[in-house]
Amino acid sequence: MKLGLEVFLEKYLDDYKEKRVGLVTNPTGVNQRLESNIDLFFKHLNLTALFSPEHGIRADAKEGEKVSSSVDEVTGLPVYSLYGKTSRPSADMLENVDVMIFDIQDIGSRYYTFIYTLAYVMAACKEHQKEVIVLDRPNPIGGVKVEGNLVHQDFTSFVGLYPIPNRHGMTIGELAHLFNEEYSIFCSLKVIPMEGWERSKLYDELGLPWVPPSPNVTGLSMQLLYPGTCLIEGTNLSEARGTVRPFEMVGAPFINARELSNHFNTLELEGVIARPVTFTPTYQKYQGEKCYGVQLHVMNRHNIRPVQVGVHLLHLIYQMYSDEMEFIRNEQLEHPFFDLLAGSSELREAIIHSQIDRCLKNMRNGLESFLPIREKYLIYN
Repeated sequence: MKLGLEVFLEKYLDDYKEKRVGLVTNPTGVNQRLESNIDLFFKHLNLTALFSPEHGIRADAKEGEKVSSSVDEVTGLPVYSLYGKTSRPSADMLENVDVMIFDIQDIGSRYYTFIYTLAYVMAACKEHQKEVIVLDRPNPIGGVKVEGNLVHQDFTSFVGLYPIPNRHGMTIGELAHLFNEEYSIFCSLKVIPMEGWERSKLYDELGLPWVPPSPNVTGLSMQLLYPGTCLIEGTNLSEARGTVRPFEMVGAPFINARELSNHFNTLELEGVIARPVTFTPTYQKYQGEKCYGVQLHVMNRHNIRPVQVGVHLLHLIYQMYSDEMEFIRNEQLEHPFFDLLAGSSELREAIIHSQIDRCLKNMRNGLESFLPIREKYLIYN
């Protein structure tokens, strides 16, 4: 198969030789020989500016850490941060740009901020009359399964800007079309599709090299669980940041690991088994403290329903430790961060009041309105 980057270099390069090119990317912007798009475009195009998302152009910044603008050491080009003082390119940043190319590997979950950086870039380019080109890449957790709820309009944020589900089953190029048409950006947009990608395949079935898009994206099991376990971020439970298994392990100092593991496994959720673990985070929640909890082992990668897994795990822990488990509140945010991740307050209230079956049913019903919209923008069979 060929990535959008490779198709662009092979078929479209000559169309943009006379254009001043801006590039939004990070270390995932490589071809199958692991050659950087920055190096390739600097050699073959008039590359004038670089733009960095969360984690920075070299993916060396932690989650949520603001990234400063800088100068690229290799090319000498300006690197404008889109995860710092501003989240969208300004007129000054775009002054020497005719066309903006976006080439970043996504991981298939609603919370991952790169897709909203794309949306803001598209909106800025619409305002300043610049063309946008998106070089498509695979959805690493597949392009078939869709799961979760839709973000309510009162709960939009940089972890859920549009009403799309937790696991959307779309590529970043397909999302670009969706954002542009359904959410009225209407920029001048060209998506360069991949060649030979199959929706049903997971990333490690494609024969492509894998470059982590951020420090805590450790592998495919993590990515398959993330649409559900990212919800842990909105609680005082550790999602195991600061360990080698973030988002695969969940715990806290007050949990009995064996009891939690046994209770979780009695739920017999499809595609996953829990194992009791002890871990000590090196940073973030409970830094240096021993945490007890579970590691979630993905047993069937094609059948696991990660949002269901995350919801049931959170509900179970709340049932067992309602006096200790908390939903984090930040005075700077209008809503609890958990609600921003969940897209509304419904899930938090369902966990507290033991109404998760009704909540999960509502999620499935909500998807019925999204799926026909999604279908319009799918590029690949």
